[in-house]
Amino acid sequence: MNPALWISKTGIQAQDARLGAIANNLANVNTVGFKRDRMVFEDLFYQVERQPGARVDANNASPSGVQLGNGTRLLGTQKVFTSGSITTTGQALDVAIVGQGFLQVQMSNGETGYTRAGQLQVNSDGQLVNAQGLPIVPAITVPATATSVSIGETGTVSITQSGSTAQTEIGQLTLANFVNPTGLLALGDNLFQETTASGTPTVGNPGSDALGKLKQGALEGSNVQVVEEMVDMIAAQRTYEMNTKVLSAADNMMQYLAQSVR
Repeated sequence: MNPALWISKTGIQAQDARLGAIANNLANVNTVGFKRDRMVFEDLFYQVERQPGARVDANNASPSGVQLGNGTRLLGTQKVFTSGSITTTGQALDVAIVGQGFLQVQMSNGETGYTRAGQLQVNSDGQLVNAQGLPIVPAITVPATATSVSIGETGTVSITQSGSTAQTEIGQLTLANFVNPTGLLALGDNLFQETTASGTPTVGNPGSDALGKLKQGALEGSNVQVVEEMVDMIAAQRTYEMNTKVLSAADNMMQYLAQSVR
């Protein structure tokens, strides 16, 4: 079989995976706290017919050798954790993280999930939860008598109660940071989970160490740049087409050879 058939097939698979990532990025362009995906490819093993530097004769050596590539493959995907644009919403329980860090929530299985989406709400028990209804960690309960909620840059949560103008602190929002956030496991629902690749989280108050600050009444949008994704989509489409042309050319060459030797 002509090796070009297999090589172009790996190129088609690579561009198909790349297009899938681009489609996911564009689908989530309006998802709060979404981080775009980037595909990482690598070339496959090489068929070495002559080692670089191998002796050609008694006096000369091959300067480059003969190394034939065998295509490409998907090595991995990476979440790009650059900051998204901050949009003012005016909602008291909306918080945007300006800088590094993740809000922590308790998932249904009891484990801790991490999110950049700050669409917080109060459930029927007065507990502060995220948009999926998962309670914030550490737990914060807003009393029914509260008339307003204030969230400071450093994560302090205070309320004003009916009949009073004084603010009362009821809890503290904390952020978690990771040495390698790209190594987090994406669970969907705007949630990430700790893995051995991400390392253990460092938890602290917003604004301390390398953690970002909180901005009340605002949300962090997706970091997907539509124009860049469209350019990448066109490039992926053209590369896909070129690989199919190589596939067709290799097939035609084999067909011509088969006809010639009859």
